[in-house]
Parts: sequence; C-alpha cells; structure tokens
Amino acid sequence: MAPLAPIFKKAYLTVLFLTSFYILVLVALTNPWLQRHAIYVHKVQAWWQDMNKPEQFGFAKNQITPFNFSTPDGETIYAWHVMPLGLYAKHESEILQQPSGCAEDITKTKAFSLLREDPDSRLIINFHGNAGTVSQAWRTDSYRALSDGSTSNIHILAIDYRGFGYSTGFPTEDGVITDGVAAVNWAMQVAKVPSDRIVILGQSLGTGVTAGVVERFAKQGIDFAGIVLVAGFTSMPDLLPEYSIGGFLPVLSPFKHHATLKRYVMSYIVDTWESAARLANTVRLSKKIRLFIIHAKDDNDIPWTQSEALFAAAANATTNGGMDVALFRKMKARSTTDMGDGAFISTWKASENKIIREEIVSYGHHSRILTYAPVALAALKAFGLDEGGVLPL
Repeated sequence: MAPLAPIFKKAYLTVLFLTSFYILVLVALTNPWLQRHAIYVHKVQAWWQDMNKPEQFGFAKNQITPFNFSTPDGETIYAWHVMPLGLYAKHESEILQQPSGCAEDITKTKAFSLLREDPDSRLIINFHGNAGTVSQAWRTDSYRALSDGSTSNIHILAIDYRGFGYSTGFPTEDGVITDGVAAVNWAMQVAKVPSDRIVILGQSLGTGVTAGVVERFAKQGIDFAGIVLVAGFTSMPDLLPEYSIGGFLPVLSPFKHHATLKRYVMSYIVDTWESAARLANTVRLSKKIRLFIIHAKDDNDIPWTQSEALFAAAANATTNGGMDVALFRKMKARSTTDMGDGAFISTWKASENKIIREEIVSYGHHSRILTYAPVALAALKAFGLDEGGVLPL
C-alpha cells in the first residue's frame, strides 16, 4: 500500500493542474475569435457527408432542393428547401426529371414554383442550434416531422449560418441575425410567401437568432403567422453559468453563486444574445403575435427554467409597466394545465391578437424534442390548421 503522504501530494498536484488549466482556458476565451469558436462550434461537422445529396438522410429523390442565397454584406448562405412529402407525391414524375444537387437557380425548379404559385402554401423557416449543419443530428428527422404530409403544403426553409457547413464567412451575433433576416427576405421577396403564411422556428442557439430576426421585422411593422422557440434561453450571460457541454460538463458553474465574480466573467462575453429583451420588444411592437415556447424537463444542456423566464418576459411585455412576480405567478396559475409527469401548458392571452403559449414537456432532451409532436403541433396551430382551436385558455 502506498504511503498516505504521496497520495495526498498526487491528488493536490492533480487538482492544481486542473485548476490552472481551467483558468488558462478561461483567459484564452476572452479572445473574441476563440470565444466565438467555442460558442458557435461551427467547425464541428460531418465533413464526409455530401449535403448536396439529401437522399442519404432518408429523403425522396429531389424532395430537398439545396441552393444558395446572398446576404446584404456579401456572404453566401447555404440552404435547403424541403418539400412536404404529400405534395412531392403529386408531382413525383416531373420532379424526378429535374437535375439533382445544389440548384444554380432555384426559381427554375418545380419545387420552387409549387411554393411560390400556391396561394395556400405555408413556410417554416428553421434556425438550428450551434455546431453541425442543416443535415446533422436530429435536424433531418425534424424536417420530416414538421413538413406534415397530410396537409401537403407546409414547406421548410433551413439554412446554415455564415461559417457553418458550405456557407461563407465567420459567425458573429450581428452576422448570424443578418443571415436570418436575409432568409426571411428571400422567402417574402423571391418566393413571394407573405409573412402571415410564415412561421419562424428556432432551437437552442436558433431561438436567439429567431428573437433577433423577428424583432427586426417587428420594428418594420411585419408580423408572422407564428414564432416557435424550442429549448431557448434568455441571454448568453444568463445561460452560461447554467449550461453544460453535452449535458455533462458545466463550463462556468463555479461562478454561478458569486454575483460579483459572475458579472466580471460575463463582461467578457462578446455575443450576448439578449433574447428575453428582444422577445419582449417584439411582443410590444407586434399587432398580432402567436408565440410558442417549448422545452423538455430532461434537457441537460439548457435548463427548462430558461424558457420559464422567456415566457415571463414575453407575458410581462403585454402589460403597461409589467407585473410583480407574485401577481404574474397568480395569473399564470389560472391559465396552466397540468399534463402529468411534471409537464404543463400555460397560455397567456392578452387579447385575441396576442397569445403566448408555454409548453414544458417531460421528455425530449435538448435536440430530440424537435421531432416530437408538440413542436409540429405548435406550427400547425400557428398556421391556424386546428380549425379555430388555437390556444384555448
């Protein structure tokens, strides 16, 4: 048996090494370039996969049209237009005759004409989370879940932000929001889909993108059919002390209970993603809003309480001057339905035109929830496809 003193010495040196390494990493991450690599993780992707061949992800031949569009600041953004399978089935023979791969001019494709010319077509613009591309993880499964084959007219536009996948550039908060705005402008100006037939959906980091995008359009007086936030967060400084990489490795939790030290460390965050403030401003500016906030209780990456705070910020924005915590909780309790297993649905109806719904589900983790029924149902309700049963109190 080894002597006790050497064991303590080894343990001490191990702790000292790990602490020093942790501090060194934190210091390094004050560099904006390194910090953005750590936050966006845009270089982590399946390089061996050819995104211009969506069939390898289980889609029908030419059901997805890969294409590019440009941003006002000169970046090239890679995107997928996903056709609903029911619509594809009606036009399969013609679609199969068209060239595969990345379209040089998407406006000449059958899929585009079906989106543009159908007065009943609807479009979900999907903003994904950090790391990976439009083709990775649960994202491809979510497109199948969202593009409901029974309706045959819900299309999906999914994009890779600048620096992700085949898109050019390097991600920053302003830049990524610009990419999202450019995607919406493409939908409205090129595909000619009006905003009242568009749902903006974001997951994880994509909820921050969504909040930034819809606020910019709200300032122009443009409202959408609906906004869906899945596994969202209030702001990056609020999130990081609670965030765990892969659900297992807490990054800044040592600062969580030290307010002064926490503020100091958070002051070095370059992209703050103030989603709660942007969402509240959107609610105030919008004449009509259908906002859906969805989170799983077993999400180990972002705590579901972050979505609770988003709901509170949005609901408070419907009142003049806001409410104190006690009044808000009392009013929320009146419109909350217990779904069992810790799940619940809260509906905040400020008026017929301003309705906010929070759904906390028991299961779904951080990303798999995208493929679950509550997310698809939120889109259907936003489009009014529940035949008048939108968001009952």
